[in-house]
Order: sequence, then structure tokens, then C-alpha cells
Amino acid sequence: MRRSLSRLVLAALLFSPGGAALAAEGTKKPATQWLGSPAQAARAARVEAGLAPVVIEGEKPQSLTLPQWMALYRIPGLSIAVFDKHAIVWARTYGVKEAGGSEPVTLETLFQAGSISKPVTALAALHFVEAGKWSLDENINDKLRSWKLPENDFTKEQKVTLRRLLSHSAGTTVHGFPGYAVDAPMPTLVQVLEGAAPANTGPVRVDLVPGTKTRYSGGGTSIVQLMMVDQLQKPFPQVMRETVLKPLGMTSSSYEQPLPPALAVRTATGTYASGKSVAGRWHVYPEMAAAGLWTTPSDLARVAFEVSSAKAGKSQRVLSQAMTKQMLSRQSEHFGLGFQVEPGTDRFWHGGSDEGFQAAFMAFSDTGSGVVVMANSDNGFLLFDRLIASVAAEYAWPAFKPEPVSPSAQVDVLMRLKGVDTALAWYTAKHREGMKGLESGDLNQLGYRLLADGKGAEAVRVFEANAKLFPTDANAYDSLGEAQLQLGQKEAAIASYRKSLALDAGNANAVKVLEKLGVPPGK
Repeated sequence: MRRSLSRLVLAALLFSPGGAALAAEGTKKPATQWLGSPAQAARAARVEAGLAPVVIEGEKPQSLTLPQWMALYRIPGLSIAVFDKHAIVWARTYGVKEAGGSEPVTLETLFQAGSISKPVTALAALHFVEAGKWSLDENINDKLRSWKLPENDFTKEQKVTLRRLLSHSAGTTVHGFPGYAVDAPMPTLVQVLEGAAPANTGPVRVDLVPGTKTRYSGGGTSIVQLMMVDQLQKPFPQVMRETVLKPLGMTSSSYEQPLPPALAVRTATGTYASGKSVAGRWHVYPEMAAAGLWTTPSDLARVAFEVSSAKAGKSQRVLSQAMTKQMLSRQSEHFGLGFQVEPGTDRFWHGGSDEGFQAAFMAFSDTGSGVVVMANSDNGFLLFDRLIASVAAEYAWPAFKPEPVSPSAQVDVLMRLKGVDTALAWYTAKHREGMKGLESGDLNQLGYRLLADGKGAEAVRVFEANAKLFPTDANAYDSLGEAQLQLGQKEAAIASYRKSLALDAGNANAVKVLEKLGVPPGK
């Protein structure tokens, strides 16, 4: 079972061959693929050349170019904006808008920002706190009109508030949203919150005492969306356009779901980890506040500039200095109000993941430095850490400490470069040595990638190894059973699902599969 971060220096422009039609403007303009000065072009080249190499014990470190990394991870297109001292210093694109296509990604190409939608939404929500429309600490039900969050024993004394919803400490359920195919029935936001058909996620409820634990909840952000619509009596995209996007000059950004045709022609096509394009090019998200923003890295950089300027008391286009400081102050274990923050530093950031898209946003409020990178691939995150670390090294960001290559990333790249045997041998050896950070999800993810590639036999080998290394993990056996079923190994799959149930009697998926196979789960 699958388990689910101003002024532009304009000196040298490189254009795509022949240019591209920007339908949103109704005129033909060359599509910009590079923005920056000659000096910054040299720095960009050093960033590209500075990606951490693949380290394989007993072998010479293997360096790959950025296009080679993209090919290895099946990432069709990439767009990046780097900023320093409160201005974009360079922005660049790589690859194509659609897997197998030839149209290049340009700086005008729109990507889905995924959960980066949340902190941008937070800017608007906090703006209206300052305008007196609602408060940070009142019971959110007092402001909801078209739906109420059911009260229960968890909310008897502590209430769900806007502060807690924006800091993921409200105790609300539903981590994230898969979106809807472009031709699928679309639920209303109330249906999403109720988990009622045609919604494809469960109901949003409170199952922890509000304020006692940090737990990421896209469901909570959807409550914020409904509250804003109920109170302001405007469509959510209009609220965001008037409150944040237009004041910040984010002319290539929209929360409209689905996008109007004039913007849709500028979008990249989402790509699965297998390299296959998302049917209909992308999914639609009625959960706009949590996952619905379409944008570009250069537009998202404007958010960083505004937050930094407001914190310094140099701008009040959206928030005051005092509210911005609250936004960037830790409110729960991992979050301020919308952004993730790191106490003791000026760093604020967020990641994003929609169907076939990945994005990362990181900024430093005091220096006005940072980077935004977006990819039209579920594999984007596999490259982001290396790319951001290289940018940070080039611009000497003191508050940034790159994370070491994780075990999951290392075993993944070994499998891609050296094959299953080498990857499993390395992982098994590290498990035997007691390497920190190993968990069943590392191999689980690889097994599903092999399944998506049609390599069922190799996937079963990976899942079998996972179950052997993590024998008390119910999900390891659940995934093994799924792969075995796909290979027609019914009896082996039944045994795996039973083992999963023995380890976790609450595994509803195992019960469902066994019943579908006509096998009583307990026999």
C-alpha cells in the first residue's frame, strides 16, 4: 500500500527557436528561457556543474550534468528562479513541457505549486485578520456558514482556530488531496469536507486535541478556504487575486480550478514517476487553498520579496510588519503561520506536490535570498535537494545546511544506475551495519516504481527484501501482496495480506483485498 518544501536584472535573454505564442496576451512574443546578467550566467553554470556526485563505495564519484540527472529521473521539464538581495538574479528553464514533446519549458510556463498554495493562502487569511474580518484565535465554527466542523470530545475544551489550522496543529484529518481527472465529476468544497461523493478523500474531522500536536493537514487548510468564502462572499480565486496575486504583481499566477483556456495553454503537463504523462495533462483541485495554485518560480519569488520586505517594515501591501513577524515565528513544532520556519534563523520554506508536479520554495527573510524550483514530474523532489544545495553553496547562504543524501535517495539512484541487485546489496549491508535513517518506505517506494515500469518480478524481489528487513512492518507485507497479485501469485499474496493483518488488525486495505479474493481474513 502506498504511503503518502522586485527588480529584475535584465541583460541577456536567450530565446527559444522561433518563439512561442502567449495566448493569454493575444500577441506573439519570444518565449524567455533565460533571465540574468552575463556574470550571473557564469554563476548559474557553476550551480549546474556543482550538483553533488553519486558516491558508490569502491568506485570513483560519478558526476552528472543537470540534463543527465533529469533524464535519469525522467523529469521532462524544470524551471528555477534564484534571488539574492531582494531581486531575482537569474531564472532559467530546462527541458520540455510534456514528456516526449518538443515544446520547451519557458519562464512563462505555468506549473502546479501543490502545497505551496497553503502559505500563499495564509497571506490572504492573515490580511483579513488585520482588517478585522476574523481573528486568529476564535473558534473557526463561529465564522463558518455553509458547513460546520463537527464538535466532539477532542474539541470540548480546546477549539479549532485559524492559528492552529495555519500551523497544522488543529488536530484535523486528511493529509493531502490527489485531485480529480479533468473529465471526472467534481465535488463541491463542502462535499470534500464531508467526504461525500464524488469526493475521493475521507471527511475532515478532529481526532486530536487541538493545539497538542503538529500534524500536516490539507483538510485543515480547506476549512480555511471555506471560511474565507463564507465570510467574504466571493469565489476563492477572486479573493486570492485581489488580496495577494495582483498586489504583488503575480501576473502568471491563478487559483482558478480548472484554469481558463488563456492560461491553460501556458501550462506544463504533469508526469508520473514512470515517465508517463498525466491523462488530461493535469488534475483539477477544488481544494484550491491547499493545492490549487498555478504559477511560475519567478512569480513565487515575489512572495518571498514581499514577506522579507514586510518583516523589515518596508512594505504593507498584504501584511504589517507585526503580522509578518508572527507568520515567521514558530507556532507549532514545524510551522509558523503557513510557512515552515527554522527557529534561530531567517529561513522559511515550503514544498509542493500535485499529481505529476513537484515544487520547492526556500527563502531567507533578512538577506532577501532564496530559490524556487518547479518540475513537471513526480520525481522532481529526487533532484531538488542536489540543485538547491548547489545554489546555496554558490551564493554562500550561511543559514542553510544541506541535508546528506538520504538512504532512500541513495538506494533509488543506485537502482537507476546499477540495477536492482546492486541497490539491494547496498541497502541490506547498510541495514546490517545499523545505518540511521533506514525505514521500510525506502524500498517500498522503489518497488512501486518498478511496478509502474512493468517490472513486476523485480518489484516482488524488492518488496520481499523489504519485508525481510522490516518483519514487523504491516505495510511492507501489504505492498508485497499487491505486487504478488499483479504477477498472478494469488496464494503468495493471500499469505502476505494475512501476515499484514496479523501485524495490524486495523489494516482495512488487507481486509478488503482478501474479501475480494473470497478469502476470510482470519482463516
